[in-house]
Amino acid sequence: MSRNRITLKIYIEGGDKGKDLRARFQEAWTKFFQSAGLTGKMPRIVTGRGRGQTFDLFSTAMQHRSNDEIPLLLLDSEDPVAHNNTVWQHLKNRDGWDKPANASDEHAYLMAQVMETWLLADPDTLRAYFGSKFKADKIPAWKDLEAQSKTVVFEVLDKATAECDKPYKKGKVSFAILGKINPQKVKEKCPNAKRLLDFLAEKR
Repeated sequence: MSRNRITLKIYIEGGDKGKDLRARFQEAWTKFFQSAGLTGKMPRIVTGRGRGQTFDLFSTAMQHRSNDEIPLLLLDSEDPVAHNNTVWQHLKNRDGWDKPANASDEHAYLMAQVMETWLLADPDTLRAYFGSKFKADKIPAWKDLEAQSKTVVFEVLDKATAECDKPYKKGKVSFAILGKINPQKVKEKCPNAKRLLDFLAEKR
C-alpha cells in the first residue's frame, strides 16, 4: 500500500504590499527553491505578509493540520540569534511568542538577520543584476555574515548600488534578485539557510 505524500507548507514573512508584490514574492521563492534542487518536491509557499501575521497563520495551521501536512515558519530574525538558542527561544526572547502546541524545532526557521543577508551571500548575482556600476568592493569579506545587523546589511546594499541605474530597493528589486541567487552560496555563508534547505531536501 502506498504511503500518503507529505505536504510541506512554508509560511514566509513578506509580500504584504499589494497583489502584484505578492505574486512576485511567490515567484521569487519558487525559483529559489527550484534552484536549490527541490523541483518535484517543492513546499507550498504561503505569503505571510507581516511578521506577526505570518506567525499567526503558522500557529493556526499547526492547530488544524492534517496528518499528511507539515507547516513550517520562516521569519527574519531581525536581531542576532544568541549562540545555542533555538529558533523558538529567539522568538520568545525577541517577540514574546510561545511555541505553538505540537510544534518542534523542525517547524521553525530564520533568515538571519534579514532576507537581504541571503542576497549578500551571492555578490556575483548582484553584480550581474545591477551591472557595471555595481561596487562589489563595498561588500566586506565578513567571516560571519549572519552576525551583521539589519542596518549594516541595508547600508552595504545602498552603498554598493548607489550609482546603479536601479539602486537596491525592497520589493520588486529584492524579489527579482531572490529568484536569481545561488542557494548553494547562501548555504555556505548562512547556516540558518542551510538548516532550512537541508530539511526540505531530506524531508521529501
